[in-house]
Amino acid sequence: MNIAAPMSLSAARRIQRAASGVRPGALMKLGVALAALGLPAAVMAVDFGPFSLTGFAKAEVTRVGDYCPDCQRDPNATKQFVWADEMVQGKPYGAGTTHVTLFQPYLGLKFDLPSGFRVSALLSQRWRDGAPDFSGFLYEKNIAISHEDYGKLTVGATQTRTWMFADYPYGANLGLADAWGSSGAGYGLLTRAVRYTSRALDVADGDLVLEATYDIGEKGWDKNKPTLWEIWAQYRHGDLGIDAMFQDAKNGTPSAFSHGPFSSLFYNSSFDQQLGSSSQGIAMVMASYQVDSKLEISGGLRGNRWSGAYAKLLQSASVNPGGYDIWSNPFNVDWNVDLGGGVYKGYAATSVDLLLGLRYRVGKFIAYTGMAHLGAAATDNPMDRGARNAATLNTLGLSYSYGQGFEFYGTLGMINYAKTGLAPLSEPNNRTFTNIDSRLTTRSSWFTAGGVFTF
Repeated sequence: MNIAAPMSLSAARRIQRAASGVRPGALMKLGVALAALGLPAAVMAVDFGPFSLTGFAKAEVTRVGDYCPDCQRDPNATKQFVWADEMVQGKPYGAGTTHVTLFQPYLGLKFDLPSGFRVSALLSQRWRDGAPDFSGFLYEKNIAISHEDYGKLTVGATQTRTWMFADYPYGANLGLADAWGSSGAGYGLLTRAVRYTSRALDVADGDLVLEATYDIGEKGWDKNKPTLWEIWAQYRHGDLGIDAMFQDAKNGTPSAFSHGPFSSLFYNSSFDQQLGSSSQGIAMVMASYQVDSKLEISGGLRGNRWSGAYAKLLQSASVNPGGYDIWSNPFNVDWNVDLGGGVYKGYAATSVDLLLGLRYRVGKFIAYTGMAHLGAAATDNPMDRGARNAATLNTLGLSYSYGQGFEFYGTLGMINYAKTGLAPLSEPNNRTFTNIDSRLTTRSSWFTAGGVFTF
């Protein structure tokens, strides 16, 4: 999850331009950290010499209409394994309450150099309910050099644009940060990346920023080397903003979780020679338009592509001396046909997802409504692993800017699955974003109340 408190389009523009790193004057003090997080201007930032400390803390409580956290018979199995499908028979389910806390500080460092150059560094981690969001992975650990005329070069761990902007502001402004930002065939966190961001180019009376990112993932892989490309283009003209992006990844963990880290095909490179390659990617465009000082409309369109990943029972006495089964990470597999030796075919798939939103500001209040549609997938897999299902999420919410860095919000949400069964391929598991399991009901609702403090 990310911050669900909306902010103004003008603030978003300032932050997103700072995110490109192309105007060093706009990156003074808090720009780098706020750009990476997508937060409104901090009011209690801590500066000490060349260092700056910013971040946010969030608490959220959700009441779910149909909640059953223990209904899956094998709670440790992920969605792509067929033994994760079975539910506990006769298990009661109904209204339930969930909660989450998030805390993420950003430590920034900057030095101005001669001839207009600037060196900066950024370090950040996110804690969810007191534990690191992704064990072993940082959100930011990078160093960069920038110039107003030549753009910016960044090296190290950072966040992808495909997750960052889909999550905030586009998804979070509508109460759909997870449903839109964390679904689909992308990846969200990069580990060993090189990124070049152009300066802002004057195009058709607007500003165009172009960016290319390359990541080599985890080292130690010879046969299935991980690689990821991401292209991002952002255009701003008056009250219109457009973000277009393309991500193509090979030999990352096969998944439908666009928030997840890009690292390697499997958790241990000793299995390299036993595994087959896998690839996936997304193409996405999102836009917002400020109709007037009160009304804003937004939308997004995303295409997902997965190569599919075979399920294979792996052998390794050194890694697995106890003799327990170790399976590869599969995706969209036909579990009805064993090709021999515990090998099952994974099939390619494509799908299209849609986002629509509307926000209306009155003083310190913003009313918003949004829709995210996760579409059915096209695939040749004769076994339905969720490809024939679709989900539509609708939200209606209100946020209040208290001031001094505090925002409060409440969101009423509804979900409608096309049918009972496995969730659409765009969802990483069967109750990812709402805690409403698609195997139990086709429609339900939830209400979320929360607050966030930005420093």
